[in-house]
Amino acid sequence: MYDVIIVGAGPAVLTAGIYAGRAGMSALILERVFPGGQIARAHIVENYPGFPDGVEGVELGIRFKEHAERHGAVIESAEVTGYSLDGEIKKVFTSDKTYEAKTVILAMGAAYKTLGLYSEKRFLGTGVSYCATCDGPFFRGKDVVVVGGGDTAIEDALYLANFVNRVYVVHRRDELRAQMALQKAARQNERIEFVWNSEVDTITGDTMVTGVRVRNNKTQEMRLIPCSGVFIAIGTVPHTEEVKSQVKTDAFGYIVTDSGMRTNLPGVFAAGDIVAKPLRQVVTAAADGAIAIYSAQEYLRTLEKE
Repeated sequence: MYDVIIVGAGPAVLTAGIYAGRAGMSALILERVFPGGQIARAHIVENYPGFPDGVEGVELGIRFKEHAERHGAVIESAEVTGYSLDGEIKKVFTSDKTYEAKTVILAMGAAYKTLGLYSEKRFLGTGVSYCATCDGPFFRGKDVVVVGGGDTAIEDALYLANFVNRVYVVHRRDELRAQMALQKAARQNERIEFVWNSEVDTITGDTMVTGVRVRNNKTQEMRLIPCSGVFIAIGTVPHTEEVKSQVKTDAFGYIVTDSGMRTNLPGVFAAGDIVAKPLRQVVTAAADGAIAIYSAQEYLRTLEKE
């Protein structure tokens, strides 16, 4: 019986492990991927406090893991297959074990939607990115492509236009889905150019991205757009399939919490990219993990009084 089971591998999980250990709580972390989660895929993390020259994503993930273990968190590699979260005793199921705890923190993260191209995978970290706020500054003064037409894509384009030379917004339709205020701002920005009714055919380059070849889905005409970076902003999918029947989620599947990271179920908390919130960054995930542990401590104290 653990005080808390934390499910996931990212910064929210490992920060929760650190704070749980410092609070004297028995904590089990169940992860199925390399420590650090999505951050381990980042070539360089340049905006995490304390690393002014940047830090490799893999190294940051390992540091998070070592820090959590130093404070007593137990980390096991396991594929979680199900949950029983209602009631005083929470259960987390894997293929060969059932784990029990008084509280659970759900922090399984979210996955970026991809274009499904081989070249997209090939240039990930060397020109292809899914996070403009993370990687945009690397492309200062250069031409970049943003793929998408929703709020995130247009927000990314406006952000990038502050320091890149030109932003090409490639969208498969002839109108945007983004809110009108964002559309107006983007259309008025001289550094932003729209490429309508177009889909990415391939991303070109040798060791680094040099361009994007797009196909007009109306005329089938091909066009090569020279660029140094490609930001894919077609959405994310939270890993909530196994829990959305038990905890409250929003229309997009993200877990709804209060300011204390509490879900609708007593003793169940959520943190990181899996939560419905406006900004998903390493620093916000870490903060979520710390807050979730604080709230879990409060919940455990109420159990002791009963």
